[in-house]
Amino acid sequence: MSKSLLACISTAMFAFGCAHAADTSLPPLDSIDQRVQPCIACHGKEGRATREGYYPRIAGKPAGYLFNQLLNFRDGRRQYPLMTYFADLQNDNYLRELAEYFGTQRVPYPPPQALKVSSAVLERGRLLVTEGDVALHVPPCRSCHGTRLLGVTPAVPGLLGVSQDYLIAQLGAWRIGTRAALAPDCMAEIVQRMRPDDVNAATAWLAGQAVPDETGPEQTFEHPPALNCGSIPHAGQAP
Repeated sequence: MSKSLLACISTAMFAFGCAHAADTSLPPLDSIDQRVQPCIACHGKEGRATREGYYPRIAGKPAGYLFNQLLNFRDGRRQYPLMTYFADLQNDNYLRELAEYFGTQRVPYPPPQALKVSSAVLERGRLLVTEGDVALHVPPCRSCHGTRLLGVTPAVPGLLGVSQDYLIAQLGAWRIGTRAALAPDCMAEIVQRMRPDDVNAATAWLAGQAVPDETGPEQTFEHPPALNCGSIPHAGQAP
């Protein structure tokens, strides 16, 4: 981490501590309401994401998935200086508490993005997400991420309500190896099979879908996932 970034983080933490000491209306320092304040600074109120789109929605994501990502940042499988610094010295119980807090948040999703892409691109994206591509050995996204694409408890994230920029960035990180999951890392395997145009098409279609209110992750898989993934515990044997 650069000295300037570290200085920025340290200054922000010091300022928060001073503000806390001066404002008795702020939550106690040992409460979960206080602990989530650094998360909300980037991920938005209740973790519902911000207008910029790069910081993803964490509200309502399965707690097991959020916990896995905090471990990945702490243990070096994901690379982002702010998140690494935040998780580096925290124990499992502390990170699990944060994950469970945001996993229980049920807040409205933002309206879908208005993207300037052709109908052919969107149709290709829809097919990849809902049916996959047998020739490329790419399974449909919904086979792991749930039939409604809002995730499956305890550890599979939803793909809707997230910006295309963020989705492309994460798939690109898997492709070049700066993001990883527990082995076998099925996302790293899948993204290597996808062509750049396919990544654009699938993420454009996902970013353009509206999410009904009062919806959340599915509790079980309708069918066993298409691949065995290390980050999906006890999901059934892949066909």
